[in-house]
Amino acid sequence: MNELAERALNVAQLHGASYADVRVVRRERQELAVKNGQVGKLAMDEEQGFGVRVIADGAWGFASSSLMTMAEVERVAALAVTIARASALVKGEGVKLGPPEVHVGSYRTAVVRDPFAVATEDKLALLLAADEAMRRVPGVRVSQASLEFLRETKLFTSSEGSRVEQVLIESGAGLETVAVGEGEMQKRSYPNSFGRHQGTAGYEFVEELDLVGHAQPTAAEAVALLKAPTCPSGVMTLIIGGSQLGLQVHESCGHPTELDRVFGSEASYAGTSFLTPEKLGTFRYGSPVVNLTADATLPGGLGSFGYDDEGVPAQRAELVREGLFVGYLTSRETAARLGLRSNGTMRADGWNRMPIIRMTNINLEPGTWTLADLIADTDEGLFVDLNKSWSIDDKRLNFQFGTEVAYEITKGRLGRLYKNATYTGITPQFWGSCDAICGPAEWRIWGIPNCGKGQPPQSAHVGHGTAPARFRNVQVGVMR
Repeated sequence: MNELAERALNVAQLHGASYADVRVVRRERQELAVKNGQVGKLAMDEEQGFGVRVIADGAWGFASSSLMTMAEVERVAALAVTIARASALVKGEGVKLGPPEVHVGSYRTAVVRDPFAVATEDKLALLLAADEAMRRVPGVRVSQASLEFLRETKLFTSSEGSRVEQVLIESGAGLETVAVGEGEMQKRSYPNSFGRHQGTAGYEFVEELDLVGHAQPTAAEAVALLKAPTCPSGVMTLIIGGSQLGLQVHESCGHPTELDRVFGSEASYAGTSFLTPEKLGTFRYGSPVVNLTADATLPGGLGSFGYDDEGVPAQRAELVREGLFVGYLTSRETAARLGLRSNGTMRADGWNRMPIIRMTNINLEPGTWTLADLIADTDEGLFVDLNKSWSIDDKRLNFQFGTEVAYEITKGRLGRLYKNATYTGITPQFWGSCDAICGPAEWRIWGIPNCGKGQPPQSAHVGHGTAPARFRNVQVGVMR
């Protein structure tokens, strides 16, 4: 791998590249799923390849291949330069990367138990036991349990002198159950939406979730939702649980702070952003209790790593400080346009894609409350959690979310269970209404393994650290 990478750099420079980098990536993935007592999926796949990214005549070029031979490396490196020169014919302003980034190092996800060393039979036994526990609840029509494991081995080298090796390991698990009544269907998930919760950790991550122990309560709540009243509409106080708040942060905080979106590079697919450059350092994004960070250094976060795919070290960066918008997610190129330095958020979905700006762990920093005290301090309102549906406009301003569950809050106590809850808002007004956030004891990093962006599309695995938080005067349900 080292010899191939060095040869690619040499060939790219011989063909006239002013900058070049090479990523060699090997990815191993295992997926297991059980549905209604039957094994529905058992897959293990592996892929390996390399990508060469260059700047020539002030424009980017990229080419890749899965054929790991010296002759192919030379061909691909030369092709990347040819593509860059073709792109330069229609370029606007030439690419500027800012100061050199020269880093030599290695990183490996800390694991207690290698998930790929755990017997497949043991993994299936866990899923079947959890599935069987869900099916014991009368009224359950569909029960599903799943596991996923990923190991990515990466080498990054650049013509500036960087050389970085990483091994990233992920583990994930989850439950979904569907109950069906008279003309109605309701779903409950555990512990997260999107089929599972995932983090950078070993098999211990799965064991800590206790899928079997949570199977029956999850199924029972799905059945209870069938007879629950529909969530009322009106302007009211919301306490949003950590899982749902993770997606709220993702859609209305993470995406609008991606600087490539701000500059229009995602406009035709993923949209733009209301956080335009003149707002940096001056725009009131939320209330004074709202502090948002991007932190790729957090142990266990799905957006954690040692170095991004430009070889920039993982960092913790402020996005919103005491309600004021203070930072973007940046690449070397976009940061240089603002006179800044990259905060290390460039990642690619494998060896055959160019890196683009992606969220790392985008976190709502914890406050000081406990959930019990926060509920007790709320006279009337709703507690909502776990995403069921979402919609947000291209600039990340107007949104609507639906949740799997909602509980009435009356005189500081949880009351009736409601179904089909939705809430809407405008991003800065919504975050401006946040007046309380729970503390570190209830703060957790939620994994979202399906963030889409880029053309051709790329999927990213990202994390969001959140604790339950309270929002005042939120429109719930249908506006009247």
